[in-house]
Amino acid sequence: MNPTHLHQLAVEAMRSRSLLPAFSPQAMQEAEAAGLTVPERNGNFRDLRHLTWFSIDNDDTRDLDQLSVAEALPSGAVRLLVAVADVDCKVRPGGAVDGHAAANTTSVYTAAGIFPMLPEVLSTDLTSLHEGQERLAVVVDMLVAEDGTVSESSIYRALVLNHAKLTYDAVSAWLDGAAAAPPQMASVPGLEEQVRLHDALAGKLRQWRQSRGALNVNTIAARPVFKDGQLVDLRPDEKNRAKDLIADLMIATNGATARFLVDQGFPSIRRFLQAPRRWDRIVALAASHDVTLPALPDAPALDRFLCARRAADPAVFADLSLAVVKLLGSGEYAAATALPKGSAEAGTNGQGHFGLAVNDYAHSTAPNRRFPDLVTQRLLKAALAGEPPPYSAEQLNQIARHCTLQEDNASKVERQVLKAAGAYLLHNRIGDVFDAIVTGAAAKGTFVRISSPLLEGRVVRGFEGLDVGDTARVRLLAVDAEKSFIDFERA
Repeated sequence: MNPTHLHQLAVEAMRSRSLLPAFSPQAMQEAEAAGLTVPERNGNFRDLRHLTWFSIDNDDTRDLDQLSVAEALPSGAVRLLVAVADVDCKVRPGGAVDGHAAANTTSVYTAAGIFPMLPEVLSTDLTSLHEGQERLAVVVDMLVAEDGTVSESSIYRALVLNHAKLTYDAVSAWLDGAAAAPPQMASVPGLEEQVRLHDALAGKLRQWRQSRGALNVNTIAARPVFKDGQLVDLRPDEKNRAKDLIADLMIATNGATARFLVDQGFPSIRRFLQAPRRWDRIVALAASHDVTLPALPDAPALDRFLCARRAADPAVFADLSLAVVKLLGSGEYAAATALPKGSAEAGTNGQGHFGLAVNDYAHSTAPNRRFPDLVTQRLLKAALAGEPPPYSAEQLNQIARHCTLQEDNASKVERQVLKAAGAYLLHNRIGDVFDAIVTGAAAKGTFVRISSPLLEGRVVRGFEGLDVGDTARVRLLAVDAEKSFIDFERA
């Protein structure tokens, strides 16, 4: 299967899920015209270009949403600054680009390529925090205590400059002592100290959340591999130390953002994850390892179990993580109502994020690829300017519901295209037997994941008695790349 064929399958999958695979001519014209406008740089901006800002992302990432820099203080605390690209200054509310972003609400990452939420002239150029480019940003300035508590935070607008674009794999290998330092460590003064300080700080932030029940999971995603223009494999794209580092910093930033909007008496869009509906199955999985979990959902107890299993059997921990993540279910968006300035609670009816062990959480750090983050940025900028909220409570409710729906549609498209790619890779392996883990068991079917190539399929015979987290031997019965199905029977 060549990339062109796979791309066409992805386009059709997008359309079938009410996602727009292409930008309108008006949106493209608007995006090009945005490059001709120069944002006003008045006294409301701080000039922070001199700080040692840097980014860490995938090797091939071109839409850089955030930079960071940190300062160790004599008290033992650390001042952490996270700069988020000012996407709003180039995307006019109510315009054609904004309309496309509001419709899709997310970039869609398929095995056939990326369908970006914003035209690439914006997301990979004008609003991307590229190395060596001056950019406007919204800065979240946090004071992190020795125990990992974010004790203070403020938000302001600034002019920033990315001094080094680093990559996850290179930074992770260096931090683990498995490879030499990336070349920028020698060419950018103070960068090595910055990255080591970030790594230590991320560990403290993580420990603080885990002490409150943040889940210690390790999931694996599939990455398509092409050779000479042909798809040849689906390999695991695993987490590493640098990815965890950035994730910990972004979680802290998103929490500070949510609390800032509460303090300003502003409404917001929150990200939450309910306590798992299938907690009974998680309890059963723990019992199979001779561990007793409480009868009611208990995040700290679950995390203690996961940490123990990671230490006891790291080779199969990813499979256990996958089962738990599937049983936890998907996160959702919800509007938090505005309360008077300084109110202790926002109006989300106490809904927090079960997996992250945080109560205040608003997606804000990826406005190039997630619409809720762009909406949040507009709320932040209005609050900073002393203006009323740019969205009503009802508008935020509608946006939250639509974002949850479209995120689910995007996930289905990604899985469908991945299955099409996998079906192509397996078309000459009918009858082969694979080791698998059950990833879904419901009325609509029982699904398993095999590891080589890394993909999911449906068990159409012999699925009785299988449940999420079980392991099984399965035989490949049939595949169809055009219809994106891969069928197994229990062997």
